[in-house]
Amino acid sequence: MSTDREFTEFYLATYRRLVGQLFVLTGNRHDAEELAQEAFSRALPRWTKISGYEAPEAWVRRVAFNLAFSRRRKALRGAAALLRLGTDRVHDGDSTDGVAVAEALRAVPVRHRQALVLHYVVDLPVRDVAAELGVPENTVKTWLRRGRQQLHAALCTDETTTADELLSHLRP
Repeated sequence: MSTDREFTEFYLATYRRLVGQLFVLTGNRHDAEELAQEAFSRALPRWTKISGYEAPEAWVRRVAFNLAFSRRRKALRGAAALLRLGTDRVHDGDSTDGVAVAEALRAVPVRHRQALVLHYVVDLPVRDVAAELGVPENTVKTWLRRGRQQLHAALCTDETTTADELLSHLRP
């Protein structure tokens, strides 16, 4: 019974933060909530093991990010099939605040976007981002620099606004 209570406390403490991170990653609030719920549902039967990890939240986030990327790959395959059939793709925009940043993030390559979210939204240091993504720290630094450059080019009309400032407003 205490395991259920521990999981419930973990869920309540981390759910909103994870949804915020996933929103930045996906650009869609509904998708973010659905991905978070799926990740937590996968964690529940394994909670006894996961709760012993140094960072159980990182495990749930990794599962949610993997689900998001799998969903994206599936959507891209579907879009490619529609294009082969000659059907136009329909886009329904999200009217939430931060749409411009979310749209700009969609144009950033997936690995760069993932590094940006983990570093600026989750607030992980470069070392931890590298560990979570399984790449060297210098690779993460390169992805962050390139991602910031792309965001700056897409969003900043004046030279005084930086991509760092834009990303800092996305923290849930």
